[in-house]
This record gives sequence, structure tokens and C-alpha cells, in this order.
Amino acid sequence: MKKLVFDVGASAIKYALMDNDAHIYEKGKEVTPHDHFEHFLTILQTIYEKYQNEIDGIALSLPGTIDSELGQIYAPGGLLYNENINLVNEMHRFTQLPIAIENDGKSAALAEVWKGHLKDCQNGIVIVVGSGLGGGIIKDGQLWKGEHLFAGEFSYIYQGEGTSFMENAWAVKGSTTALIMDVARRKNLEMSQLDGYRIFGLIEQLDQDACAALQTLAQNLAIGIYNLQCILDPQKILIGGGISQQPILIEKIQEELNKIYENIPFDIPHAYIENCCYYNDSNLIGALYRFLMMYPSE
Repeated sequence: MKKLVFDVGASAIKYALMDNDAHIYEKGKEVTPHDHFEHFLTILQTIYEKYQNEIDGIALSLPGTIDSELGQIYAPGGLLYNENINLVNEMHRFTQLPIAIENDGKSAALAEVWKGHLKDCQNGIVIVVGSGLGGGIIKDGQLWKGEHLFAGEFSYIYQGEGTSFMENAWAVKGSTTALIMDVARRKNLEMSQLDGYRIFGLIEQLDQDACAALQTLAQNLAIGIYNLQCILDPQKILIGGGISQQPILIEKIQEELNKIYENIPFDIPHAYIENCCYYNDSNLIGALYRFLMMYPSE
């Protein structure tokens, strides 16, 4: 039997029919609702009913502070209707199959531990660059969630002066949203007129504004990565998210890291960065791995 795996994001609910080795047999997606929880649950149920005779388990990756053992979502991330919801219990209203849920950034990290660039790595960090900054911390080969399930919530790191969160949060300075905002400001455009694809197209054309914005983004990411290396001293730091498919991003981050190290008068360990092995399928693979860890006999 196969598993039905969901990757719930701010704009789309992606889903896939997968086997226990993460082979994908079928994919689809629906628009993520933002009105109320019952609408969200109905979409999950409709997709489930399409595959219910082919599966023996369900796995989900979604934003929020999540206790996977209890199936509980505490802080909901961008999907506000999920606050203090036990999603597993709610889904058991329409199925009694075993269900596992995991935070999206932590799912991406689990995918790398299971089948990616952290497979043989005891200590590593995954930073997912998207609308914000998510990720996961791998310690002694295991996903480390911290005392309050908050480890790896990189969006909230302060990077600047003063106490204004919206001016100094790492997500405001080091995300894809930050890149779009910067290019829009430089070109006097609305953010809705831009996306990552268009910006990297401009970068390929050596557009001055887009290149300058990328340099700023890389610098802000490098500063945070440098600090994480000093705090956790991992073997590897991986960059994920759709933007990580652009080789120039990794190159620019490494350039900015090198500038930092060149100005330090001591010999200290350097951060080793590379892109994640998986891109759009990372959260699906990681959510499946969480399921298999929780239900090894399924």
C-alpha cells in the first residue's frame, strides 16, 4: 500500500501518492483556503477520498509550531485557522488511518537526513528560503526541535539595530519576499509585478537593480549563516526553497561569507554551504519520513 502525503503551503496544497521509498506515483494540488478551518479540512477529505482505497497512511507537512507526537498545531504560521488545532484528531473525523504531521521547514530537513545531502552527516542545518525563513537543525543525526518546538524558526532571528521586528527580523532581510521587496523599491514597482523567476531573469541580463538586490540578500543570509555556524558548529549548512535552484545565489552567499572570514584575525571553522538535494518535493519526502519514523510497521 501507498501513502497520501500533503505539503500545505500559503498558496497551494500539494499532494502526492508515494511508496515507502519516496517514489512518487501521482501528484496534484489545490488552492490553499484562507477563510476557515472547515474549508481546509474539506479539501483534505476530498483528496483523501480520491485515494482511500490505495493507501494505508497519511502524512502532512505544513507551517506552524507542531508537536508531531500529539498531532497538535500550536502557533499556526500563515494559516491562522490552524491555531491550537489537533489536526490528527480532526482528520480522524473522516478516516481512521494513521496520520503524521510535521512542520514544513523541519520536513525539508528530514528529507535531507533521509535521502539527501545530510544522509551521512551527524550535525547540520537546513535553511529554507521562501516567503519567510524556515528550516531545521540536525543534532547527532536527529531532528532537534528544542524545548518549545521552536528550534529552526529562523524567520524570527534579529539582524539589525533597534527593537522593530518588521525592520530587523531575518525573514524581512533574507527571504525571497525581501528580494522582491528590494527590487520593487529600486524600480518603483508594485511587488505584485515581480516574482523570483522574473528577478533572476533580470539578473541573467545583468540588470543593475536586480543584481544589487541579490547582493544585499546574499549578504544578509551570509551574516545569519555565520552566526549559526558560531553557535551550532554544524558540518554542513544547506540552502533550500525554490530560490536555491539558482546557482548564483549559493555563489553570492559564499562570496559574502568569504568576506566575513577574511576580516576575522583568527583561524575559526568556516561555514560549508550547498543547496539542498530536493526542491519542490522536499516537504513531501520529509513528511513521509516523519510518518515512517512514527509508524515503522506501516
